[in-house]
Amino acid sequence: MRIFSIGDVHLSFVKPVDTEHWDSVEASKPMDVFSEVWREHYRKLFYNWVDLVSDKDIVLLTGDISWAMRLGEARHDLDFLGLLPGTIVCIQGNHDYWWQSVSKVRAALPPNMRVIQNDHFSIGSLAICGTRGWYCPGAEVFRQEDLKVYRRELARMENSLKSASPETQDIIVMTHFMPTNDRHEKNEFIEMFQRYGVSAVIYSHLHGESTRLRLPDFAWGINFYLTSADYLNFTPAVILENISMI
Repeated sequence: MRIFSIGDVHLSFVKPVDTEHWDSVEASKPMDVFSEVWREHYRKLFYNWVDLVSDKDIVLLTGDISWAMRLGEARHDLDFLGLLPGTIVCIQGNHDYWWQSVSKVRAALPPNMRVIQNDHFSIGSLAICGTRGWYCPGAEVFRQEDLKVYRRELARMENSLKSASPETQDIIVMTHFMPTNDRHEKNEFIEMFQRYGVSAVIYSHLHGESTRLRLPDFAWGINFYLTSADYLNFTPAVILENISMI
């Protein structure tokens, strides 16, 4: 078993996807308006995913899953993910407006998808925890009104970490936003990760030129992975291999 990750797939299908007839696919928000690399990105995502991921594997999806505003409008996007191999574990991104009631979201998911919100997902002695996160104090875009959301996301992250079993031997964290400001200053998220013994943090949200702001691969005793879909050329990245269920 392997663990992969990718984020910001930004789907917006308006009808069921026929993977044998890509010319018939319709998206309400074609992503190539942002960059040519996004042209038919869902097609690249599908084939790269199918080539790499097996049904035994886990894929961590770090938010910005669908452009839908309401859960019902996300159904074709969720069904598309249901066609893909592996168990998909998700957190919410800042554009996932369709994700309101977590119980309703869980009821609408295809069988291969799980979501994390104030809880965690276990694989043997490994716990996968997480929350969306937010802009951190000291970030160029941070405003006073962001402080309330930042504090709420800190609480949700700790709820997730606390939910892990005492027998947990390793913890991976998923967060949509980079868990520091642009200058990579140590903050309450990093201190929390250290306190709970988190070994790896996976995040996305950064695109194009902004990927230069990414964290180093290793800092404060933690491995960091930027897994935005365009940064990875729409190919899930291997995070861990040879995972045991024991």
